[in-house]
Amino acid sequence: MSNSADSPGTGSTGPDPVRRPRVRPVRILTAAVFALAGLIFFTSFDTAKGTDIRQDGSLLKLSDLIQQRSRKNKELDESNATLRDSVESLAENDDGSTKAEDENLGRLEKSAGTRKLTGKAVTVTLNDAPPGATAKLPGYPEPQPDYLVIHQQDLQAVVNALWQGGARGIKVMDQRLISTSAVRCVGNTLILQGRVYSPPYKITAVGDPDRLKQALAASKAIQTYMVYVNVYGLGWKVTDDGTVTLPGYSGTVDLHYAKPVG
Repeated sequence: MSNSADSPGTGSTGPDPVRRPRVRPVRILTAAVFALAGLIFFTSFDTAKGTDIRQDGSLLKLSDLIQQRSRKNKELDESNATLRDSVESLAENDDGSTKAEDENLGRLEKSAGTRKLTGKAVTVTLNDAPPGATAKLPGYPEPQPDYLVIHQQDLQAVVNALWQGGARGIKVMDQRLISTSAVRCVGNTLILQGRVYSPPYKITAVGDPDRLKQALAASKAIQTYMVYVNVYGLGWKVTDDGTVTLPGYSGTVDLHYAKPVG
């Protein structure tokens, strides 16, 4: 007869069977986070190769590229101007044209803005408002960032007013304007004929100083701009320059335009 204590019957009082530990989802998530962090650190190290990525000079900013191209365009303009002077000197020694034809060509070049122009001039200077500018007159709201910078429409208003005042030639910064010149702003910078400028912006016009200044005062767009000058401190200055010489336009005169594909 067997001993009941040794049999695996239901009445056995031995120890409980060993239970498997339950794996908690939190531990799985923690392990995954650490694994991902390790992968990111390794990738960053492998990319940087021991250098500071933020300080890496090879990663040129767009602004750096724009300034680089602007300097290159200036060099090309100066080179083009030198070559043009050489061509004109050679053309003057050519006996194939009559005096009347040479005079007519000179008038056309003068009208086109490719020759230097000397005369009495007025310069208009526009500038952004100073840092921390606030409304200086009662009844006006505190300025938005847009109120405190020079816009394309402001520059265009000055140029248009000077033309209407009988300007014989206009220079914006150090470049002569011609019939195809476009005054454009991107952000708070001016892009003119492939070159980039920052404020203050100077616009010089050769003509009758009194007529030029009267045209500036009569411009509705400039009158609106003057409100921002008086309220928020935008820069505005008009000066008589006496006799000055504007440079001739030295860039390309070829027209570039979009063409249909195919």
